[in-house]
Amino acid sequence: MKYYPVCLDVRNKDCLVVGGGQVASRKVKTLIGCGANVTVIAPCFSGELTEMEKSNDDRLHLIRRAYEAGDVAGRFLVIGATDDEAENRRISADAEKNNILCNIADVPDACSFILPSIIRRGDLLLAISTSGNSPAFAKHLRKTLEKEFGEEYTDFLRLMGGIRKKLLAARHAPEEHKPLFEALIEKDLLELVKNNQTTEINRLLREVMGDELGDDCDCHTLMDTANDR
Repeated sequence: MKYYPVCLDVRNKDCLVVGGGQVASRKVKTLIGCGANVTVIAPCFSGELTEMEKSNDDRLHLIRRAYEAGDVAGRFLVIGATDDEAENRRISADAEKNNILCNIADVPDACSFILPSIIRRGDLLLAISTSGNSPAFAKHLRKTLEKEFGEEYTDFLRLMGGIRKKLLAARHAPEEHKPLFEALIEKDLLELVKNNQTTEINRLLREVMGDELGDDCDCHTLMDTANDR
């Protein structure tokens, strides 16, 4: 199986998770973290899901009953995470009939998409997949890469995003940015961010960017700019 890699925008999309245990909790947590509106259907729920509903009552809705075929209607995507294989496959079949994206936990042949093991550092998202052949190895790779990609990538990308936003606001053509960003990367901006060397970061920005950023050639100001989306 060759999967087509894609990152989905689920913000404000209606998603369904069927199941109330630990696996369902993990799926719900990721969807909520990405801005989705999530309905969860199961006869009973873990304590974690119940607590999540209390803190996300506007985006998370728990329905305490068994799954019904009509529950998939109108959903952007569906995740089956019950401990009943027959029910999981029924969920998959219902989603397929309605042309809805569907993932069944640990059953790749019943999925229209599979979920990779992920590393998230702010806006940096690394996805690791073995195409369903070995989730255990994907998890192993994730743990290995987590040591290499630290939290400094969060601030680094905020800074790069702020610079890009500033340049675009000045009506610079995107292709003009490439040499500037490449220079910042080659001159070890990431390492400066990692070591929190603010003075050196600002010096490098002035050296590479010149007058392109005007009076806003300050890393903290640019990071704040990136957050204003």
